[in-house]
Amino acid sequence: MAPPGDPGYSHTANLLSAYNGVNAAGSIFGAAFTSWFAQWAGRKRNIQWGAVIVIVGGALCAGSVDVAMFIVSRFIAGFGIGMLITAIPMYQSEVSTPESRGFMTCMHGIMFAVGYSLSAWIGFACYFSSQKSSFGWRFPIAFQCAPALLLLAGSPILPFSPRWLLQQDRPEEAYAVLRRLHVSKEDPDGKEASREFYQMRKQLELDRRIKEKTGAFDVFMTPANRKRALCAFMLMFGFEFTGILVITNYGVLLYEQLGLSGYMPLLLSAIYVTITFPGNVFTALYVDKIGRRKIILVGLAGCIICNIFECALQANFLGNKKKSGLDAAVFFIFFFVVFWSSCLDATQYLYVSEIFPTHIRSQGSAVGLIGLYCGSIVVLVAGPIALDAISWKFFIVLIIPPACLWIFFFLFYPETRQRSLEDIAEAFGDKVAVHYFNATEEEEAQYAAEAAMQKHGLTTEHLEDVPSSPNEKGI
Repeated sequence: MAPPGDPGYSHTANLLSAYNGVNAAGSIFGAAFTSWFAQWAGRKRNIQWGAVIVIVGGALCAGSVDVAMFIVSRFIAGFGIGMLITAIPMYQSEVSTPESRGFMTCMHGIMFAVGYSLSAWIGFACYFSSQKSSFGWRFPIAFQCAPALLLLAGSPILPFSPRWLLQQDRPEEAYAVLRRLHVSKEDPDGKEASREFYQMRKQLELDRRIKEKTGAFDVFMTPANRKRALCAFMLMFGFEFTGILVITNYGVLLYEQLGLSGYMPLLLSAIYVTITFPGNVFTALYVDKIGRRKIILVGLAGCIICNIFECALQANFLGNKKKSGLDAAVFFIFFFVVFWSSCLDATQYLYVSEIFPTHIRSQGSAVGLIGLYCGSIVVLVAGPIALDAISWKFFIVLIIPPACLWIFFFLFYPETRQRSLEDIAEAFGDKVAVHYFNATEEEEAQYAAEAAMQKHGLTTEHLEDVPSSPNEKGI
């Protein structure tokens, strides 16, 4: 393929757009499939099958013999990725305690950073391989199978989601999983596990009564669910217009436009994605302390400001090759990723995975991820063509939509920090059967009664079998 600036590069740009666009399209179908499959077969099985499909797609990509085979293989790999990215944060949020949910779900973003970093450094190393060999592009693509293989090999030790088990009317297994995951030195008797299990069960009863009045696509059937779906879609769709994927996927093209050549663009791209690792670690450590709203609003504002400076610098210095201006443009590309990784990357998956009730979490997460991949298709397909055709003007597209999203988020998105997944329903206008945090005296009495019965091997499900008066005993 022709490099930037050479005759025929427009064909190269079209191919790059097709390769990335079809991968994102596959992910849309994978996310949509997960909305049903993760509910039917469970989050764990969805993750396992997603890993299998990624392995098959990655192997076919690496072994492609022509453009058509490569494009089809990218779609297959994208389908598997869509399944994984939709189900994994959902699973993480459902097996975490309310106090640790932010940290645990943000591990998704941390592992994204690790994967992107590995990919970038492998690409940099392969730059020095023989130009006569296809190893330089086949090996980096084949390597995507390695993490999926590790995930598949380790998945048997993972428990099923306790919330999914409860939905499948397997309460004993659900409670056993909760105790296994949540019992600690500070709580050896599992009182918090018992408390959370009780809330999960009462909320499921309430959700089932609501579901009787709705249809199959519950995520669109009530005002509260429609608000959730809109919030999830707009959040992840809008985040793509910050330009993160344009810089991550086409950073080499950007650096070449800014006057860098040889291995330096690849080196800068590798350093760029490596910076996302400590940023995501920061999110994991502090998102439960700072809150989702504050961290997202700060991150969006920072990304918008960086893009404004980047647009201005490229507009003024891209043509005259003045080194100081171009160096400043490189600086703001890197400053952008500080805001992105420390505020937005992991937080988007966390927020979307926790705002939906259990019985529609797979549908809702799929809606959010479909938004992400719809945004990805727009920016990834347009990216190389726009950078070649309109250059710095493309950054205007990366400024206006995120600014609109900032206003929308500020006005309509509630805080979800330090609430159980069931408690969050109240923030969207739904009823909560019993509160986990800020419980009333009556609710605390219910929890105490539940804990007492758990101690004797009973739950409130058995109350109907327990006689309430001497006459009922036959005395």
